[in-house]
Amino acid sequence: MPRVGSYLCEDSDVIDVNLLFSLDERRIRIITGDAKGRVHMTCQRCLEAVQVDVQAEFNLAIAFNEEKAKQLPRYYDPLIVEDEEIELLHVIEEELILSLPLVPYHTDCSIQTQFGDADMAEKPENEKPNPFKVLAQLKANKK
Repeated sequence: MPRVGSYLCEDSDVIDVNLLFSLDERRIRIITGDAKGRVHMTCQRCLEAVQVDVQAEFNLAIAFNEEKAKQLPRYYDPLIVEDEEIELLHVIEEELILSLPLVPYHTDCSIQTQFGDADMAEKPENEKPNPFKVLAQLKANKK
């Protein structure tokens, strides 16, 4: 699945897909099922790999044009098929992309906030005198 793979940072992830093709009580062709797995995406805080659980549910009704799709019951998602064949890989890919988080991140991510020498960051070389220091001394002497 090349489109889903563009969201992932590892190629070795496995997703299990179960699909059931049937007719409902109104004789509508439907596809039901799910796709589950764990994938590795790039954490948006630390830019390391984070493991994400994905789960997509399928409840699709096959329609041959837009008019037929509008007539389907609301509890089905329409799958418009203009030819006799269905590209299931594209359908599964779309559902998986929709189930991925927009911003993947670790819950306990440690982000580096300082770079370089810590001593240099604490004390700058040319420290300017505080102009309000004199006022603080006068206020303390007045008491």
